[in-house]
Amino acid sequence: MIDFLKKWALPFAMLTGATAYFVLSAVPYISFTKPYILEFINLFTPLLISAQLLLVFCKVEPKELLPRKWHLWLLLFQLFSSGIVASIILFGNLSYEYKIVFQAAIVCLICPTATAAAVITAKLGGNASSLTTYTLISNIFVAIAVPLLFPLLEPQKEVPFIVSLLKILSKVFPLLLTPFILAMFLRYCLPKVHSFLAQRHGYAFYLWVIALAIVTGQTVRSLV
Repeated sequence: MIDFLKKWALPFAMLTGATAYFVLSAVPYISFTKPYILEFINLFTPLLISAQLLLVFCKVEPKELLPRKWHLWLLLFQLFSSGIVASIILFGNLSYEYKIVFQAAIVCLICPTATAAAVITAKLGGNASSLTTYTLISNIFVAIAVPLLFPLLEPQKEVPFIVSLLKILSKVFPLLLTPFILAMFLRYCLPKVHSFLAQRHGYAFYLWVIALAIVTGQTVRSLV
């Protein structure tokens, strides 16, 4: 049973999150629609993600964090593909419905690497250190590119570049940098604590499974 749950953890987490939404929605005091429940979820989910990243970052070797060529190729792909779609929106005579579809495509193409990517990579035996570097680089890239690109697509919603940049950084970087800085601090200042966490980096996957269930519940709520 344990092996079955490990292999099917991700679809099980999504099914659990979706089911939890419908079940809890029928309970008056713990419904997903209650403000205090939403406030708790909004606070708990980032803490959960930070905890999983801390476990992964404790396993990362600093000497392996150097940028690689494939980082540049992926960034160029994001830049050119989103630029092509943006050009179609700007210069193509699209109907409102098609414009919305192409805007959604830009969001998918320019979106940075998910914070859980390093967790999944480590679980699959890949190079979590290299992906950690790309996660940081891609988030910086998106924080700069989005404020430059999106005002061209929706001029009536134009916001000053620096305001958009700082808003994105304030949302993303505490989630990424705080666990990374803490992991480096533990490595050099509290090596016993660092070693304890590094030996348990596999638990990061299961923390992500919990976060996935919560996010799925929130997604289903938004769709409903």
